[in-house]
Amino acid sequence: MAEQKRRKVTIPMLNRKMREGEQITQLAAYDYRTAVVSDRLGMDILCVSDTGGMILFGHQSTVAVSFEEVMMMAQAIDRGSEYGLRMVDMPYWSFHVSPEQAVENAGRFVHEANAEVMKCEGNRHHARNIEAIVRAGVPVQGHIGITPMRMPQLGGFIAQGKTADKAKALVEDAQAFVDAGCFSILCEVTTEEVCQYLTETLPVPVISLGAGNKAHGVHIISSDLFHLWEEHVPRHSKIYEDLIPIMERVITDYMNDVRAQTYPAPEHTVYMNDDALEEFAKAMDWDNGLELAEKRRSGS
Repeated sequence: MAEQKRRKVTIPMLNRKMREGEQITQLAAYDYRTAVVSDRLGMDILCVSDTGGMILFGHQSTVAVSFEEVMMMAQAIDRGSEYGLRMVDMPYWSFHVSPEQAVENAGRFVHEANAEVMKCEGNRHHARNIEAIVRAGVPVQGHIGITPMRMPQLGGFIAQGKTADKAKALVEDAQAFVDAGCFSILCEVTTEEVCQYLTETLPVPVISLGAGNKAHGVHIISSDLFHLWEEHVPRHSKIYEDLIPIMERVITDYMNDVRAQTYPAPEHTVYMNDDALEEFAKAMDWDNGLELAEKRRSGS
């Protein structure tokens, strides 16, 4: 029996998964190869996260990641994906100023990077601008909890919703996003109880990023899967394979081979045939080339 071709992921498909209790997988991806592999394996949502600016370009926070850098990553994900829903994490100050700015920049991601949906992090105060994006025809996933763009205001990278009042505020943020038309809510490092409550009460899929496993799906940062950000490993991240020791070993082996002149070896090298070499050596008056051609012919 022929293998059934994968269907394109759509928002109605995600809603169906929510209703039927099938977990949604969401991956922060920033490069072409990650997109190709995860898309063919069946990833539901490929999120072009501004975290990629830290991994790929060395920024120490997502606040410093530029619109142009996110656009570059979004275009790479577009080239590498076919079935997964292509989401762009709108970078700092790209939707905060006004509804007009928000719509303009979301439209650029759709037009220039073939993005299908946006992700906007914040709270109820950003709902007006997010609603403008939705009304313009671009779906949005609302992002609450730890929102890296507001780290000083939140007191650093600490779990959100640990008191009743703060938990209630997160619920109000999520409801404001749903009222603005968001098709999904991402809870980043909220308490599991807040995420569970939203999962049970909101009419849209709720995705957990470090907020427990009671949601409709889970988001993880691709570089965290492989420990590619050595500076800090969040508690909620799971390193499935530590690539750093492998990279260190491979790069060390390469440098040692070069220093020992064992790489490139003959199997990695292209050679002229003997007649061409002799003709070239004579034309260039290259004695070593003539000597080399003679050695090859004699088999020495």
